[in-house]
Amino acid sequence: MRILHLTNHVQQIGNGIVNVAVDLACLQADNGHYVAVASDGGEYEALLARHGVQHFHLDQSRTPVNMIKAAWRYREIIQEFQPDIVHAHMMTGVVLAGLMRNGCEYSLVSTVHNEFQRSAVLMGLADRVIAVSNAVADSMVRRGIPKSKLRVVSNGTLNSPRNRSIKDYQPLPLCHPAITTVAGMYTRKGIVELIEAFFKIAVEFPQAHLYLVGNGPDRAMFETMVQDTPFADRIHFEGFQAEPQRYMLASDIFVLASHCESFGLVLTEAREAGCAIIASNIDGIPETLDWGQAGLLVPPKDSQTLANALGHLLNDSHQLQNLKYQAKQNLERFSATRVNEETLSVYYELIKNYSVFKVIRTEELVVSK
Repeated sequence: MRILHLTNHVQQIGNGIVNVAVDLACLQADNGHYVAVASDGGEYEALLARHGVQHFHLDQSRTPVNMIKAAWRYREIIQEFQPDIVHAHMMTGVVLAGLMRNGCEYSLVSTVHNEFQRSAVLMGLADRVIAVSNAVADSMVRRGIPKSKLRVVSNGTLNSPRNRSIKDYQPLPLCHPAITTVAGMYTRKGIVELIEAFFKIAVEFPQAHLYLVGNGPDRAMFETMVQDTPFADRIHFEGFQAEPQRYMLASDIFVLASHCESFGLVLTEAREAGCAIIASNIDGIPETLDWGQAGLLVPPKDSQTLANALGHLLNDSHQLQNLKYQAKQNLERFSATRVNEETLSVYYELIKNYSVFKVIRTEELVVSK
């Protein structure tokens, strides 16, 4: 197949949507497919090239003038690459691919990651809509996307071509007990509640430290919230880290206190690192934590319950170790390879009689050369 992935950029900034798109592109090229990515570029261009993935520059900035340019450029890319499948990972891409395919023979696939955004309903323009969790699929049905279009391909990035093996990372020398989150610095990620929960336990556990790994527009607000407190020297804003695994491997407890979360990819990495996990009982997170078997689930936007859970684990070393053990069980389903295989199966649905198609497509390519 000839597969074109559309994403806003391929920057190495911890964006889960971009990471999944890059993983798929690399693995599909490794499987022998002809693969390209159209985006505004970024650090992952080098990785894509090493896997034989072609990159087309496509600026999808949402200004009227630029969208006209993007439509023209997109048409050029389609004419040059002639994809059988266009896979859009973000809203602008699916709208562009949907509106510009008159006369083009490709099938359109979209993946819904951030279904909490109102614009996510536009992902339904595609012929097939991949939901990254059952919770996302249910939400999209409620918002009017036909069940016949929806397919659930649960997220997973373990053994990603972007990363080394977890065994090859060295844990950082953090202060212990170490409580860590890896998240964008957004209010919706529950950073306020996590900081408030730490305040509530800080006196009882004077050796505990909190590590906030990630960047985002609300970081300055969070830093202001902390700076004039007695615990400022125990709360560390670490910024974006290209290798968050080093923090996870050194952490005692990993927290994801999101208000909304389609899947929680970072939880799979925290599980692989063997962290005891506390996370919000919301959206796709319970699925990611095996419905509470691989971590404690707490209500979102509830700093007191989160503080109680932290205190419970810090007081109970047996429960802490048990959760670390449980986190590392049943991880096979989170592999990037499984995600790729199930995604290819969605593509095959759209290409009838794929084996015959493959022979014809190969003959066409030989003749064109």
